[in-house]
Amino acid sequence: MKVNKIVALQLMMSMVLMLGTASCSKKSSSSHASRATGWDVDSQNGTSARNAGKKQQAGPGLVFVEGGTFTMGKVQDDVMHDWNNTPTQQHVQSFYMDETEVTNGMYLEYLEWLKKVFPPTEENYKNIYEGASPDTLVWRNRLGYNETMTNNYLRHPSYANYPVVGVNWIQAVEFSKWRTDRVNEAVLEKDGYLKKGAKTQDVSAESLFNTEAYLASPSTTYGGNEELVLKKNPSGKRPKAGKDGAVPEEKNVYAQRSSGVILPEYRLPTEAEWEYAAAADVGQREYNIYKGQKKYPWSGDYTRSSKRKNKGDQLANFKQGNGDYGGIAGWSDDGADITNSVKSYAPNDFGLYDMAGNVAEWVADVYRPIIDNEANDFNYYRGNQYAKNKIGKDGKIEIVSTANIKYDTLSNGKVVARNLPGEIAQVPVDEQETYLRTNFSTSDNINYRDGDKQSSRYFDFGDSESGPKADQTMYNSPKHNITTDSLGKMTRKYDNSSKRTTLIDDKVRVYKGGSWRDRAYWLDPAQRRYFPQDMATDYIGFRCAMSRVGSKAEKRKSPRN
Repeated sequence: MKVNKIVALQLMMSMVLMLGTASCSKKSSSSHASRATGWDVDSQNGTSARNAGKKQQAGPGLVFVEGGTFTMGKVQDDVMHDWNNTPTQQHVQSFYMDETEVTNGMYLEYLEWLKKVFPPTEENYKNIYEGASPDTLVWRNRLGYNETMTNNYLRHPSYANYPVVGVNWIQAVEFSKWRTDRVNEAVLEKDGYLKKGAKTQDVSAESLFNTEAYLASPSTTYGGNEELVLKKNPSGKRPKAGKDGAVPEEKNVYAQRSSGVILPEYRLPTEAEWEYAAAADVGQREYNIYKGQKKYPWSGDYTRSSKRKNKGDQLANFKQGNGDYGGIAGWSDDGADITNSVKSYAPNDFGLYDMAGNVAEWVADVYRPIIDNEANDFNYYRGNQYAKNKIGKDGKIEIVSTANIKYDTLSNGKVVARNLPGEIAQVPVDEQETYLRTNFSTSDNINYRDGDKQSSRYFDFGDSESGPKADQTMYNSPKHNITTDSLGKMTRKYDNSSKRTTLIDDKVRVYKGGSWRDRAYWLDPAQRRYFPQDMATDYIGFRCAMSRVGSKAEKRKSPRN
C-alpha cells in the first residue's frame, strides 16, 4: 500500500510539472518574444517579427492567380509558319492580375489627375498630359468611315467600360506606375500613416506621393509636410506603466516594407504570366491539358458555348470571317462589332475576363522568336534592365523635381515624360553591383543569349577588328531618327537603308491574345506577335499585374503527417 501511495504521489507530481511546463510554453508562445534572440519585439522599433505571417491583400481590381507549371507555346500546327512559339515547360510564381482590361473610365481618371497636377497650359508641363493621352486617330481608315470612334470612343460615357486602345507600351507602363502610387497612397491613409484626406489635399507637382520615395525617406513626402505624413504604433497597444508608475514613451514609426501594408507595384504581366493566366489550366484535370493541348481560355475546341443555358453563344469577341465582325444582327451574334464592354463574356477558370478577344494586350517582354528555356524555366522574362537609386553629392537619394523632369521623343515624334516629380531618380547598376556576380553581369539584359554580338553570325571571337559593325548585329531594324533644332522644330529622318534585315530590335514588345479585328486562330493563348513599343493601334489594350509575396497558395493547405 505504501508503495502504491508513493507511485501515486510521483504521478501527481509529474502531472503538475507537465501542466506547469505546458503553461509556461503557452505563455512563451503567446508573447512577442523573438525566436532568434528571445528579446521582446514589442520593445523594438522593427516590425518584421511582429508582422510575421501577415498576408498580402489583393490590390483594387485584381484577382489571385495561383502559380504552377504549364506548357508555354503552341503544340498544334503552326499554320502561319512563324516558328516563334515552340512549346517549352515553364513554372510561374503566384501573382495577381486585373480582372478585366484597363477601361476608358480607368484611363480617364489617370488623365484627369495629370491635368490637375501638371496643367498643360504651363510651359514646363505641356508635354505630360499630351504624352499620356491615347492616340484616338488609330481608328481612322483610308476606305472606312470611323470618325464616330475617333471622336467618341475614349471620352463618351457609353464607352466608359470598354477597354482603352490607342495606348502604346510606354504609356501603359507609365499608367501602371501612377496606379501603384495612388493605390499605396490610399492604403497608407486608410491605415493611419497619412492624414485623412492627404491624397486630395492641395495636390501639386511639388508635393506628390511616390511609394519608393516614401519608403526611402518618409519625412520628405508631400514636400516635407509633416502634418500629412504620420507615425503610428504598429502594435496598436498603449505602453503599460512600469513598477515606478512611469508610462514609457509610445514608440511610433513610419510605415515600412516590414509593416506589411504597402503593396508591390502594379506592372504589365510578363508573357509567361499572361499566357499561364489565359490558359487557366487550373480548371482542367486531363493529362493532355497538362501537356499543353488546350486551345482556348475555355474548355473545348469551339468558340461557341455548349452549355444548355446559353448554347450556341459566342464565348469571345473576334472577327468571324471576311466582312463579319459580329454575326447576323439578332441571332448568331457575338454582341459587338468593334470592342465590347468588359465582362460581356464568361470569365475563365481564374476569374479573368476577355483573355481571348475584345482587344489584344501588351505584355512586358521584349520580343524574340524563341523562348530560351535552357537559360531559365522559372518566371521567364526577357527585358530586365537593372537600375538603382541615384545618390546626390550630399550622399542622399536624388528626388526628381519639377526642374529636372526627363522627356523622351519617340520615333513617331510623340514626346512623353519618363519620370515625374517626387520619384527617385534612377541610374543603371554599375560594377559595384556586378563585380564577381554569377547571376548577372550588366545592367541591360535584353539581348542576353539572343541578339547580342555573340549571337550574331558576324561575331568573331578572335580578332575584335574583324568583328561586326554596329549595323551587323542580329537585330538591326530600321532606325528612324528625330532631331530638334535650336528653335525647337523637329526634323524627322526616315531610315531607307537597304542593309536592314529585320523589323525586330530592343524596342519591340510582345502582345498577346486575339482582338475584335482577329480571326479565331489568334485567340489561342500561345499565339504571340510583336509591335513597336512607341506605337499604338485600335486593337491593342492592356491590363496590369502584381507579384504575390509570401505563400504560393491563397489558402494554406493542411500539413502532411
